[in-house]
Amino acid sequence: MFELTTMGIVADFITPERISLLIRVGLMLLIGIPLIGLIKKVVNRLLSDKLTRQSEVMILRSVKYTLVLLLLMMILNEFGFKISAILGAAGIFGVAIGFASQTSISNIISGIFLISEKPFLIGDSIEVNDKVGTVQSIDLLSIKLKTFDGRFVRVPNEAMIKNDVINLTRFEIRRAQIKIGVAFKSDLRKVMAILKDIADTAPGALKEPAPMLLLDGFGDSSININFGVWTATSNVFNMKNELIFAVIDRFNQEGIEIPFPHVSLYSKEASEPIKQQEMTKEIMQEKEV
Repeated sequence: MFELTTMGIVADFITPERISLLIRVGLMLLIGIPLIGLIKKVVNRLLSDKLTRQSEVMILRSVKYTLVLLLLMMILNEFGFKISAILGAAGIFGVAIGFASQTSISNIISGIFLISEKPFLIGDSIEVNDKVGTVQSIDLLSIKLKTFDGRFVRVPNEAMIKNDVINLTRFEIRRAQIKIGVAFKSDLRKVMAILKDIADTAPGALKEPAPMLLLDGFGDSSININFGVWTATSNVFNMKNELIFAVIDRFNQEGIEIPFPHVSLYSKEASEPIKQQEMTKEIMQEKEV
């Protein structure tokens, strides 16, 4: 009796109309999913080498999401959902979401500005809000960075628009720059000649633009010099190391002192003003008399 009842329920559920519906939906998925992938590949080939990488990514994602949405609407239509009612509900829901997600909308608008302005590209190294890393992706809501020590950083697009962004790899060459301090007694002309020789002989240093040798004024215990050499952007960090090694070696050879900050301590009597010390001595002499 139980088996007959179960068979009856199954027979009532599995009707020709439902079997036909499942077959149609299955065919839609079977054809639609590969078709979406194929259209993405075609669009990718059409856009290849014609747009920037981030523009290609944005267009491909827009095409993908649009096609997936169309496929989903077709499947819902097969199940009897009215598309007009769905769109109406989606519109009301979208308005509510819009009021609740003004920050996201601001990030989307900022993302569009970033893509059109192109201050940096995927693969560039940038600095923003004391964060330095290589751009991994530029999305509608945020920028993804990979820092030089292997960390993942997500920066909202709105922050990229509101803050200063430094593109560290936009140009092919950069200046590797260090600050040097020498003792006040040093022969500055000799120091500058040594630094010029280091700049001329440093491996990877460029002759043009000319190196920077700038006396930067008096420090607490030294005369400060800004020393910079132009090199390929990929060689900046190595060049800084080479300059520091070369400066220390040459200064040691030439007897040029690199001073360090120091503090002199005096006793209370020695630190008193001269007049105060003289008055104190006079008072002591009167008392002895």
